Amino acid sequence: MKLISKKDNIIVFQADIEETLANAIRKYLNQVLIPAIDEVEISKNDSPLYDETIAHRIGLIPLKTNKISSEKTPIKLRLNVKKEGIVYSGEFKGAMKVVYDKIPITSLNKDQELEITGIVKFGKGSEHAKFSPGLMFYRNVFDIKIDKECPKEVVEICPQNILKFENGRIVAKDVLKCDICEACLDFCKKQKKDSIKITQTNELIITLESFGQLETKEIFKDSVNVLRKDLNEISKKISK
Repeated sequence: MKLISKKDNIIVFQADIEETLANAIRKYLNQVLIPAIDEVEISKNDSPLYDETIAHRIGLIPLKTNKISSEKTPIKLRLNVKKEGIVYSGEFKGAMKVVYDKIPITSLNKDQELEITGIVKFGKGSEHAKFSPGLMFYRNVFDIKIDKECPKEVVEICPQNILKFENGRIVAKDVLKCDICEACLDFCKKQKKDSIKITQTNELIITLESFGQLETKEIFKDSVNVLRKDLNEISKKISK
């Protein structure tokens, strides 16, 4: 594996891995246990939104996963606001914290009140989107070969600025950016030349984005562990 870039909630890396395995890991992201507010008790709601709308919004607020918390022990979060203005997710109080403080829930006018108790549950993304930890997608790495006769005008055609003119010939730089848009191939065909060849390699560029409940590396690790566990179970049943 080779790290390409890393941000707070996004990691991009290159790996020599089969697409079938990468796709299995991607699907198993939704088998990782993630906390979310599953039940909502609204004691008072003077806001312009229906109870059902508020409950739906609250369920989709990402919560920071607390490894200490037991999946079987219910966790309660409470929100009691009596103010004029926007009510934000950060105003929930309890043993578990929200990932983003400024997610708007609803608004209140003067002397209006909103009182809510939310019960947190651990679940899987395959059950509901609110339990989804993030996104994973991938694409192939491509190998670019360029003949000496390739017209230099093709450099201006590439939207990713991968092609450069150096030492009297065209070379490919930063080939990881190539998304096989085929702009260069189409240009060469119009010039009646087959001077650029793009072939697919066995390596993938994998992008993993976290919604904030877990770090990206933890999501990938947990997804692989759950997949490995299920494969072991299948192997045992087949061997019987």
